[in-house]
Amino acid sequence: MRPFHLVSVLLLSAASAMAQAPLPASAADVRPTPPPAIKSFDLAAIDKTADPCADFYQYACGSWVKQNPIPSDQVRWARSFSLLQERNRYLLWQQLDAASRSPKDPLEKQYGDYYAACMNTPLVEQKGLTPLKPAFDRIAALKDARGLAPLIGELASEGSPAPLFRFNVEQDEKDSTKQIAGISQAGLSLPDRDYYIVENQRFKEIRKQYLEHLTKMFVLAGDTPEKAAEEASSVIKIETALAKASMSRTDFRMPENRYHIYTVPDFQKLAPEFDFNVYFKDVNVGSFESLNVATPDFFKEMNQLIASEPVDAWKSYLRWQTLHVSAANLPKAFFDENFAFFGKTLAGQKEPEPRWKQCTSMTDRALGEAVGQDWVKKNFPPQAKANMDKLVAALEKSLGDDIKTLPWMSEETKKAAEEKLAMIRNKIGYPEKWRDYTALMVTRDDLIGDLHREAIFERNYNLNKLGKPVDEKEWGMTPPTVNAYYSSSMNDINFPAGILQPPFFDFTIDPAVNFGGIGVVIGHEMTHGFDDQGSKYDGKGNLREWQTAADRKAFTERTDCEADEYSGFEAAPAHDSAQAQNLNGKLTLGENTADNGGLRIAYMALLDTLAAQGKSINDKIDDYTEAQRYFIGFAQVWCQNQTEQSARQSALTDPHSPGRWRVNGSVQNFDEFGKAFNCSKGKPMAPAKSCRVW
Repeated sequence: MRPFHLVSVLLLSAASAMAQAPLPASAADVRPTPPPAIKSFDLAAIDKTADPCADFYQYACGSWVKQNPIPSDQVRWARSFSLLQERNRYLLWQQLDAASRSPKDPLEKQYGDYYAACMNTPLVEQKGLTPLKPAFDRIAALKDARGLAPLIGELASEGSPAPLFRFNVEQDEKDSTKQIAGISQAGLSLPDRDYYIVENQRFKEIRKQYLEHLTKMFVLAGDTPEKAAEEASSVIKIETALAKASMSRTDFRMPENRYHIYTVPDFQKLAPEFDFNVYFKDVNVGSFESLNVATPDFFKEMNQLIASEPVDAWKSYLRWQTLHVSAANLPKAFFDENFAFFGKTLAGQKEPEPRWKQCTSMTDRALGEAVGQDWVKKNFPPQAKANMDKLVAALEKSLGDDIKTLPWMSEETKKAAEEKLAMIRNKIGYPEKWRDYTALMVTRDDLIGDLHREAIFERNYNLNKLGKPVDEKEWGMTPPTVNAYYSSSMNDINFPAGILQPPFFDFTIDPAVNFGGIGVVIGHEMTHGFDDQGSKYDGKGNLREWQTAADRKAFTERTDCEADEYSGFEAAPAHDSAQAQNLNGKLTLGENTADNGGLRIAYMALLDTLAAQGKSINDKIDDYTEAQRYFIGFAQVWCQNQTEQSARQSALTDPHSPGRWRVNGSVQNFDEFGKAFNCSKGKPMAPAKSCRVW
């Protein structure tokens, strides 16, 4: 699990002065109900008719899967992640709703106003497309393709989307103390390049439906049907060309494929039709002499596209990008059409999330550390952080012990691995220092304006890092997030407060369940430092080989075993209108390696913990041994239901395997599982041959 994304504010000091008019009835009357409590170990989820040695996921999750269909506003529904996310979002909603009505301090007023603006759908309806008119006028004034650079730069400087490519400041992959400029491919609206270029019946049908969607959106924006169809065709043509020029996700995830340092003049030679010097000036980035060009071939093709496509086609493409990025916050007709294609058609979602959920999530993304300061005070006690420190220490010891005993690794490489492990930084709960949002102006009557100003604020925050020391204490996730991540360049593991609670983290329950839950999550993130990507970075976060040639060869043989294994797992079945969809073992390799390693080292930590308490792995609770409770606790984290459309999309775009294979793929590679459930060798969950990296 990994992540990765001047105005002044008039601060009123008196609480009474901050009181606001009530929200419109359509928003104010929404009173969601609190979600139910989540059990850390759920006996009712178990399907006792299933054989755990044949299909452990079905055994641990079968009854839950049967009894918990996907809610109509979701595309994937998971026993732990979804339910905890719903609980955290409800608690966050309570905080935002109160702040939008009667804020107690300037910080509450800021995020309360942001939430209120999002909830004010009558005002959104009243304004129509007026908030986008400045961008549309700029696009309409484009005279030739050479004007693309200043236009895109000006749009970005005003908070509008910057299509075609991503430009940001990032850590230098080979000198993690430096922050440098970086640029990469972008510009697509469909989930992946395959949607544009793969010639099978499913993708052909999606492309046809996408063309219809584009046409409808242009009609809503004021085009005649004939003009809309013309504009839609232009968008498809440009996006398809960009897709063909794009590096695949599988290739892009390898760090050596996306590290190419160019001087600015040499980079400009890749795309002489686009004046990057003008663009860099318009986005107000500091001066720099070189940058990392992640995808050089993409910019060569982009240059050819600029030279060949007429200016009207580029106007259509930019109008579309402006509409598309704002669609969820435009009047209902735009919202509904956007959801009909991207929600229903592509993902199988039956209806949109309620507006309070959308606005709660939007406010968390925009002002996460402002909202998070108050959220952790109410929902993350200091004792939880202290207990987490102890668990992390236990997992670090287990991973260290695992490294010492690896049969395929030489002493030289083991020493380097131990040094890297010792250098991992642990960030738990929330940042030591909160971000300052004073420069972000928020008003409760200008939603699109708030979104643009927030985009400018984030862009400036990122671009101002250029040439400055790396902030090792910075976070990439907000405190209420139900997730965790490892950063290769930082060499740190990050556990937001949002995931450090039941069912992942519950100190009222036996250690086996905790180690199967949050313990495996901790082990998973630590293992990322040593997966097929993370293992290419040293303890300081630099892209550098620290394994011997023989050890790297042995390592690759083992990761190839996992990649081949998971490529044989089915993500979606075949039927009349679609072929069977298997996982991409190369795309999911890092996450699968981390799942397998996390399961192993958390189990080792459990053994140490039980021994220190004078207990045995064979002690029973509710007729299950601690070993069995560990594996069931792990599996129940991943119980899920998912729409077929979403499953197919995930197989192409998500580096994580679906729940069934995160469970079965991991346990079938770990002999201790077979021992815990007395599985005969040769059973599906106890195969004669298995894969192991860590």
